[in-house]
Amino acid sequence: MMASSESFLYRRMTKRQPGATGTLAEPEGTAEPRFALQSTVNWMHALGIQVRHHGITGPSMRAFYLSKNLQRFSGMTEPAANTVFEQLLMALHHLSALKAMSQAGRDQDLARVAIMSWYYGIYCAASAMIAAKDGSQQQDHTGTATQWDRQIAAMGLAVTPFDLRLTTLVEVDAKQEIQVLAGQHATSVNHLTVRASNASEAYAACLTYLSGTRQYHEWMVCENLLARELAKESLTNFRTSKARQLRDDRLRGKSLGFMHQAFRYRGKANYRDALFLTYEAQAVTVLNGFLDDLSTVLQAFVNMAGAFSAIRIGASDWQAFINDLDDHLNLLVKPSDVWP
Repeated sequence: MMASSESFLYRRMTKRQPGATGTLAEPEGTAEPRFALQSTVNWMHALGIQVRHHGITGPSMRAFYLSKNLQRFSGMTEPAANTVFEQLLMALHHLSALKAMSQAGRDQDLARVAIMSWYYGIYCAASAMIAAKDGSQQQDHTGTATQWDRQIAAMGLAVTPFDLRLTTLVEVDAKQEIQVLAGQHATSVNHLTVRASNASEAYAACLTYLSGTRQYHEWMVCENLLARELAKESLTNFRTSKARQLRDDRLRGKSLGFMHQAFRYRGKANYRDALFLTYEAQAVTVLNGFLDDLSTVLQAFVNMAGAFSAIRIGASDWQAFINDLDDHLNLLVKPSDVWP
């Protein structure tokens, strides 16, 4: 994206522009919108390719969980079951909203709110899975992301691409894990600046986004340390062994999975970087088909959550739930579309 000399907002807000004054949240300037836009769109497109490549549907997910010998949750309480139903119904509503948005044919106008619907659909579906797994519900987004990663992804109960995760945030160790995950795709490095065109490129793009999210979390940890522990020691950087040890101790043992990535994805669209989804003509071209990818990925995740919950809930209550939705819902997306 090349900004013209009269580009008022770009000149005032963006990093590395002469005289840029940034914003209150980012006084040194906001990110260059072109690259932020590319990574936003290309990660979702890569996820969509992976979803289609792996054939994620309601029936395929039920077969997956049966192969895992997943059993009905004997300790399921009425409130926990009701929470599963509540969260799945809200996930279905978000999916239906996304489908309706995609039919409007105005991806550039709806991109930001579409990301919100996508994320909250993912969040509700993940909350349903946690409640179905152990009967609990977390009270914040970070807690939900962490519990979903520990109880679902870490236990082999999520399918690719939703299963990609790191067990540590320490850079050297995380890089080794990325290399193992890459395997035969190791030469297909994709830095999300190029739109994936096949499953191998899409997988590499997903690993690139996972790695980038790890870097973002490390940056947040470092900023916190600089403001607190290191400030007390009059340290202003991580050049000393003591500072690096503090950093790595904080990073070690923290896992990172799909829900952490989704949370970061939402935050960028909802709270900052106003330029990257909207600014200049390129956004219209790059965003073409974006809402369809969002819908494809969310539907696959809701397919997974429903199949998991159906087995954990038990056939009788699950069928009563589906029958009730069939009788009373008037959404664009029907329960039978995602949970046949």
